[in-house]
Amino acid sequence: MTAVVKQDQVAEHNATQQAGLDADYAALGGMLGRRGVDIEQLTAVAQTFAVALPSWGVGTGGTRFARFAGKGEPRNVVEKMEDCGVIHQLTRATPTVSLHFPWDRTDDPKALREQAASYGLGFDAVNSNTFQDQPGQQHTYKYGSLTAQSAEARAQAVAHNIECIELGKALGSKALTVWVGDGANFPGQHNLRGALERYLDSMRDIYGALPADWQVFIEHKLFEPAFYATTIADWGTSFACAQQLGEKAKCLVDLGHHAPNTNIEMIVARLAQFGKLGGFHFNDSKYGDDDLDSGSINPFQLFLVFNELADAAQRDAALQPAYMLDQSHNVTDPIESLMNSAAEVQRAFVQAALVDRAALRRYQEANDVLQSAQTLKQAYRTDVSPILAMARLRSGGAIDPVAVYRASGYREQAAVRRPAKAGASSSGIV
Repeated sequence: MTAVVKQDQVAEHNATQQAGLDADYAALGGMLGRRGVDIEQLTAVAQTFAVALPSWGVGTGGTRFARFAGKGEPRNVVEKMEDCGVIHQLTRATPTVSLHFPWDRTDDPKALREQAASYGLGFDAVNSNTFQDQPGQQHTYKYGSLTAQSAEARAQAVAHNIECIELGKALGSKALTVWVGDGANFPGQHNLRGALERYLDSMRDIYGALPADWQVFIEHKLFEPAFYATTIADWGTSFACAQQLGEKAKCLVDLGHHAPNTNIEMIVARLAQFGKLGGFHFNDSKYGDDDLDSGSINPFQLFLVFNELADAAQRDAALQPAYMLDQSHNVTDPIESLMNSAAEVQRAFVQAALVDRAALRRYQEANDVLQSAQTLKQAYRTDVSPILAMARLRSGGAIDPVAVYRASGYREQAAVRRPAKAGASSSGIV
């Protein structure tokens, strides 16, 4: 595997941190041992964790008001893969990248796949984009894409999604994620039932183009840019559409795509129960679809989501939802935010594995409400940081990824190699 950051820098850093980590790890191991938990088994579990990186996430995002470009931003998909290589090299928890077309369109998927492999990376689900008009596009998506009144616009949107599938096949991906901003901003703008009928007709054409071993993930979002009625606004609509389409259609849960205080963990439980949980876009929010760093606002909710996933995995070993980060980094270095976010999602994954499920079941069956809640809280309150650091070390990563990254000077070097260029896009979410 090509080391983007010099491996001797990683080794030197780890050497300075090893003694402190060993002491913290031993102390945590003793405490967990008294609870009947083997820290070595838990560390092995941590090493199995993997979350995909969003190609657009390594660029600086923005708002409706402004975007403040960062230095050394990636200007194309090749440079995005280099940044993703750094993240995986140091965290060892992000072995795949999710591409977004046409932002990341390539005329040489074989070369891109080889570049990714050189960094130890593969490709997760590919994402289509019919929420923007692209240069040279014949029909506008201003009034909808897969739900548009215009049959020509719908056909164009379907053709784009099928092109995404073909590109994904060449890259080794196995899934297509479809999110549309289609909907209405005014009552009466369109027929609410008719819009969903057109969506399903379009999706049936896309579904028919899926290879036998592929899935399509239907992503719902409460609002924006359709502020009155979004066509695929909630998990119920997503679930109904997935049921209509067939076995290969699943639902994707973005943590920011719900009303504030929505019980997302219950949505996860329902979709897992009915066999339609396809995957996640992890981020955090305070008000809406804020796309903040995972775990930065409500880490307990993230833990509760993984608690439901751990419960579902015990019931169905075949359940393997796709995990991906989906964030917009406006004021931080995107690489640092993605490394921290990967660790925070991994933290929730490990904490959920700490839950004493036999005790929890007994308390639930006895209607012991307090102890049921405290069983979850005990796992959540356990600081598993030494386990995460040891998992990174044993997998060849950095004990402290951000510290190594900063010491490497990678961002400063990237700024020299990547001077700002008119027309180049970092594809950060705006």
